Amino acid sequence: MTPIVASVPLLDLKAQYAPIRDEILAAITRICDSQHFIGGPEVDGLERDLAAMLDVQAAVGVSSGTDALLAALMALNIGPGDEVVTTTYSFFATAGTIWRVGARPVLVDIDPVTFNIDPDAVVCAITPRTRAIMPVHLYGQSADMDPILDVARTRGVAVIEDAAQAIGALYKGRRVGGIGTIGCFSFFPSKNLGAFGDAGLVTTNDEALGHRLHLMRNHGAEPKYFHTFVGGNFRLDALQAAVLRIKAKHLAAWTEARRRNAARYVRMFGEAGLGERVTLPVEVAGRYHIYNQFIVRVPERDRLLAHLQSRRVGVEIYYPVPFHLQECFAALGHRDGDFPRAERAARETLALPIYGELTEAQQEYVVASIAEFLNGH
Repeated sequence: MTPIVASVPLLDLKAQYAPIRDEILAAITRICDSQHFIGGPEVDGLERDLAAMLDVQAAVGVSSGTDALLAALMALNIGPGDEVVTTTYSFFATAGTIWRVGARPVLVDIDPVTFNIDPDAVVCAITPRTRAIMPVHLYGQSADMDPILDVARTRGVAVIEDAAQAIGALYKGRRVGGIGTIGCFSFFPSKNLGAFGDAGLVTTNDEALGHRLHLMRNHGAEPKYFHTFVGGNFRLDALQAAVLRIKAKHLAAWTEARRRNAARYVRMFGEAGLGERVTLPVEVAGRYHIYNQFIVRVPERDRLLAHLQSRRVGVEIYYPVPFHLQECFAALGHRDGDFPRAERAARETLALPIYGELTEAQQEYVVASIAEFLNGH
């Protein structure tokens, strides 16, 4: 029997907010009373908290996940004439920031199981112009970092981890963001650790690079009004830092709730007899998946999408057009068929609700709605 559920949103931030509302409002009031809105003790405190959480030497709060990637590229002096090898299948900022600094994004295909960058393709894409590799820890699971680090060391190039969706994810016991040269995180509200607007973080274990990133976010100034290089306005608001410090204390519990819901989906899909008809996420051995998204693969994705929407189930397509087929990157010279695994993922994948506050009844409704569609076709 299908549970009686009015609707299932893709994400319910109000449910997350309710238990911590008083603490959040007190922190916001404290910032307003202080009238200290840029940098300051809240930002310093957040950076200390997150450096300890992520086991890195330096954590630099910035204005967004996009600006984290941009600051990383700028800090490494990557620009015109340089190449950065990255995946063709990710959120736009991954390739967009490479383009913005004047470098060339060298795109490669993905692993069909995890949707992360294919390490073998990375090795083949390295050229004398390569300055960095930018793997993405997509949907909350780490990319396969060992072969990427090996080729980076051999060829003398940096590794910029796009960990925007993966705070707390592990690769062979190591936290993402502290494995490569620089790590980049997003605190967009929908992330596992989300701000009340845009915010981001850059991490590194290189002391000199950490200092450069601190300067990079404030126009490269040291001291004030004296500039040895051109940076940007990538500063983090104190209001966002205060909110994030409160929410960060709950991140481990929220992550475990997402993992519990993921395991429950796997059980429910199996019990519904859909295991052979819906491809579910796979947590690779040696990885700790934080499930920023719960991505399934189905052949009739677009029809299923419409059906679930008609049943008031929140779903989303991440991402319908790979970078190599985006109009703005036409100058790269790619065409349909160049990266078939990414193109197939773009056609067949769908994100289901996975947030920690999701109830068992809501999950039963999601699975029953999918079964209704598949068993009727």
